[in-house]
Amino acid sequence: MKQAKTLKSTNGQPGFVRIISGQWRGRRLPVADVIGLRPTTDRVKETLFNWLMHDITDSTVLDCFSGSGALAFEALSRYASYASLIEKDPAQAKRLQTLLTGLKASQAEVINADCLRYLAVPASRQYQIVLVDPPFRQQLALPCCQLLEQNGWLSANALIYLETEKELPITAIPANWQLLKEKIAGQLAYRLWSSTR
Repeated sequence: MKQAKTLKSTNGQPGFVRIISGQWRGRRLPVADVIGLRPTTDRVKETLFNWLMHDITDSTVLDCFSGSGALAFEALSRYASYASLIEKDPAQAKRLQTLLTGLKASQAEVINADCLRYLAVPASRQYQIVLVDPPFRQQLALPCCQLLEQNGWLSANALIYLETEKELPITAIPANWQLLKEKIAGQLAYRLWSSTR
């Protein structure tokens, strides 16, 4: 799950994430008040999906630390063909499944598992777009990237979105990944990579 701040409404109750484009544009999805949950902001999400605008339709998507599900739901709204959402917390995984059911999103699955353990085995399918937005400062981002590459989870020329604390050194990124886009916003660094073979 993601770390730092939780979206809250003015009355202190759990807040919402908003789908910004596609078939569910404007839809607000509830975010539970869970310790460590850090939904991606609308501004960052908008930048990411501008980067992906020519690639998202009909793509297969893996959301590695799904948390609120904001990134995967946005991808599905923009007509990704399939999405897998990996979420470690059982209650949050159940919430994600309930949201998918409510949206009638049959082209998605929620995987209740520890992401690094799940990726540590040979891939059961390959993905064209992978979203890596783990809790900050828990040494999860780079091991996740290495497992994606080592165990065959990436399709040829896959795109990998990586959102991390800005001070994280990225020297351990797989050698065959090419940096396409990069932005720094406050304590956050977000980047788009291509896996070349």
